[in-house]
Order: sequence, then structure tokens, then C-alpha cells
Amino acid sequence: MRLGVLDIGSNTVHLVVVDMVRGAHPNPDLDERVTLRLMQYLTDDGAINDVGIAALLEAVDGAVRLARELRVDEVLTMVTSAVREATNGEAVLALIRARLDGDLQVLSGEEEAALTFLAARRWLGWAAGRLLVLDIGGGSLEVALGVDEVPDLAVSLPLGAGRLTRTHLRHDPPLPHELKHLRAVVRAELKPLVARVRAEPRPDHVVATSKTFRSLARLAGMSVAGVGPHQRWQMSTSLLSDWVPRLARIPAEQRMELPGITPERTYQIVAGAVVAEEVLRGLRVEIVEICPWALREGALLRRLDQV
Repeated sequence: MRLGVLDIGSNTVHLVVVDMVRGAHPNPDLDERVTLRLMQYLTDDGAINDVGIAALLEAVDGAVRLARELRVDEVLTMVTSAVREATNGEAVLALIRARLDGDLQVLSGEEEAALTFLAARRWLGWAAGRLLVLDIGGGSLEVALGVDEVPDLAVSLPLGAGRLTRTHLRHDPPLPHELKHLRAVVRAELKPLVARVRAEPRPDHVVATSKTFRSLARLAGMSVAGVGPHQRWQMSTSLLSDWVPRLARIPAEQRMELPGITPERTYQIVAGAVVAEEVLRGLRVEIVEICPWALREGALLRRLDQV
């Protein structure tokens, strides 16, 4: 079966196409994305403006056209927090649905966390034991914890890097009082989650997914040896803490000269770094491993399980 996943997220419209065979590695035959950063198109009342809607629909049309050209049997289309939570989200969703060949699934934050957890579990295997999975997106932070393929705890918080940049970091580079206020907001939002996770048995393995964590690991981490062709990265919380104030002093255009900081992430990497540091420190994580699989792989794996 040739399957596609169309992930309409806060930062990108991302199409992955895979020839799925039960028991085989889901290696993508196509991986195409359009960077949107939808948070920049939000009005003061939280609606996606006309320019943002036009850019979003153009990206969706291109992905649908490409899927048809590749004769994809089924496209799993998912929408996450940016569209889901916009005040005109229902109207935008109706416009997207009209362009699709199949169904549109509007994922809750908890569903995002659970699918990402499934992907990380399959990547790491049962030997990883009790698994804690962290994912920083453009609109939200997802956290999941458990010993099986379905997490015992799956939580989503409005701590996405794009969202926090838009609402709290008005200057580039951010002013010291903006950064201080952002850190206080993040800590307050994390406090109930930290208490819940600490009440659970301590995880055996902590992993992070998402482009934000991968970018930060290139700065504050190290490449480690592992089985297979994929490069493995680990990140130290203490080294990350050293990098946050340095990142905050560098203008966005200059951050792109740093390892791993891509043009689509440079404007929001400071907010992402603050969230990463606070969640790792709050959960008393010293080292986190970067997992290359996340939401899209989780959706593909769950669909294959149903065949």
C-alpha cells in the first residue's frame, strides 16, 4: 500500500509518502514540506488572516496534486494546533476539506502526544523500558509517558515555539525583561505537568522529537555511536542552559550561521530553547536522546497496524 501523511502543522505543510509493507521499515519515498509559520498570520483576536489562509491553501493544493501524481492509495491528512485553535478554525478546516480526496483528522493535543509516543516506542523498542517523550512544535508542547505503545500519560500544553515567540518576544533579539517574563510563563504552565510526571515512576529513557529539539541538539549536544546508518544525538541540559542566553543575544538573521539553525526555525528558536530548558530542568532530566521519528511516523504505523 502506498500511503501518504499530510501534516498541516503550525510551521509547515508536510507530505510524506511511503510504500508500506507489514513488517518493513517505513522508509519515505517522498518527503516534501512548505514552510508557512502560521503564527505570523494570526490577527489580534486569534484568527488566521486572508494572506495566511491563501498561503495555507496553496500549500495544501500542491501536496494534494503531488499525491495524485504519485498515485498514493490513501493520504492521512492531519491538522494540529495552529488551525485547530484559530478563532476562524472551522471555516479554514472547511476550505481544506473541500480540497482533499480523503478524510481530514483534527488531532487533539493528547492524540498528537500519543502518536508521537508510538513512533518513539517503535524506534527505540521495548528495551527502552518506561519511556518519556517530549515534542516542541510551533503551537504546543506534547509530553507522553508509559511502558507500552499507548502512553499512560499524554499531555499537550500551549507552549509551542512559534506561539510563545509571537505572544512574548516582541523584539529581535528579545529584550531581557521579555525573556524573564517568558521563562516565568513557561514555568507556571509546566508546574501541574511536572507534578504529575514526578508522581509517576521515573522513566528509564527520555527522548525528544521535533525540529526544535534536533536544532538545539546540534548546538548543545553530541553525536553518539549507534546501530544503523542514522546519526544519533544526545543533548545535555546543562549545555543547553549555557546556550540559551547566548542565543537570546544573537539576531535571528545571524543565528542561521550556527549549526542546525535553519531559516524556518531561527525566529522562534529562542522561545523553543527556553521551553526545552524549563521542561528538562522541571522533570530533572540531565541527558535527552533525539528520536528521528515523530507524529507522521506514528500516524503511518498506526494505519499499517489496521491493515
